[in-house]
Amino acid sequence: MTARRWFVDAPAERLAGVRILIGLFAFGYAVARLPHFARFSRFDPASFRPVGPVQLLSTPLPEAATWAIAIATAIAGAAFTLGYRYRITGPLFGVLLLWVTSYASSWGMIFHTENLMVLQVLALGLGPAADAWSLDARGQTVPAPSGRYGWPLRLAASIAVLAYFMAGVAKLRHTGLDWVTTDFLRNYVAYDALRKKELGSLYSPLGAVLASYPALWKPLAGLSLTAELAAPLALLGGRITKTWVMVIIGFHAGVLALMMILFAYPLFGFAFVPFFEVERPLTRVKDWARRGSSESRSGSRKNQDRDLA
Repeated sequence: MTARRWFVDAPAERLAGVRILIGLFAFGYAVARLPHFARFSRFDPASFRPVGPVQLLSTPLPEAATWAIAIATAIAGAAFTLGYRYRITGPLFGVLLLWVTSYASSWGMIFHTENLMVLQVLALGLGPAADAWSLDARGQTVPAPSGRYGWPLRLAASIAVLAYFMAGVAKLRHTGLDWVTTDFLRNYVAYDALRKKELGSLYSPLGAVLASYPALWKPLAGLSLTAELAAPLALLGGRITKTWVMVIIGFHAGVLALMMILFAYPLFGFAFVPFFEVERPLTRVKDWARRGSSESRSGSRKNQDRDLA
C-alpha cells in the first residue's frame, strides 16, 4: 500500500516540467549568488564553523577552489534545467548546490532560506526527470506514464510538507502554546523592525506600525501555526492541496510585508510545483510558442515571395 502511494503513475512531461521550473529558479539563484559563494577567502579563517557536508573540512578552502566550485555549480545548474547528460548532471547539481549553500552557512550565520530548494533539487536529480522536454530526449518518443516518474514528484512534495510541518513543531517546542496565547509574535516582529532600523538595515514600516495593534497578532500566530501543522494534508490532493498552498504563499507574503524577509522560492510558488499537473500549462505555452514561430516563418516567406514578384 505504501509503495503504491509513492509509485503513482505520472507522465514523464510532468516530472520534466517540474525539473524545468525548479531548475530555472535554482540555476538563477546559483548565478546570482555566484560571487557570494566564491569569495569567502576574504573572511577570517577563525570564523570558519563548518556545517553539513562541509564538516569534512577542518580549514577553509582556497579562493581558487571556491570560485571553481561556484562556477561548476552554475554550469551544472544549466545542464540540469536543459536536461543534458542528466544522469550525471542531475545528481551533480544537487550535490554541488548542497555544498555551496552549506559552505555559505559555515561562517557564523546559518541560512535556511534555500534549504527547501536544495532538497527538492536533490530529489529531482535522483529521478528520470529528463526523459521528456530535454536535450537528452531529443528525437525520442515520450514514454508512457509510469510510477518511475511519480515517485520523484511525491518525494519533492513530501519534502515541502515535512519542512513546514517541522517548522510548526519547532514553534511548539520552543514556545509551546505561548506562540498563540501571548504576544510572542508581536514582540518578535517589533524587535525585528527596531533592530533593523537601529542598524540602518531595510525594515518593514508596516510591521512597526501594526505592532501597536495587539488584537491582530494572536489570530495571525494561530493561522501560521495551523498552516504549518496542517501541511501533511497537502498530500491528499485536490482542493485541500490548492488551499494549503495558497495559505502558505499568503503566509510568506505576510512575512515579507511585516519583516522584509524574502523567501522567494516558496513565495513565487516554485516549492509547490511538484503538487500540480504543470505539464498542462507548459504544454500550452510550448504550443503557443511553436505556433508563433511557425506564423513568423510563414510571414517571412510571404514577404520574400512578394519581394520577388
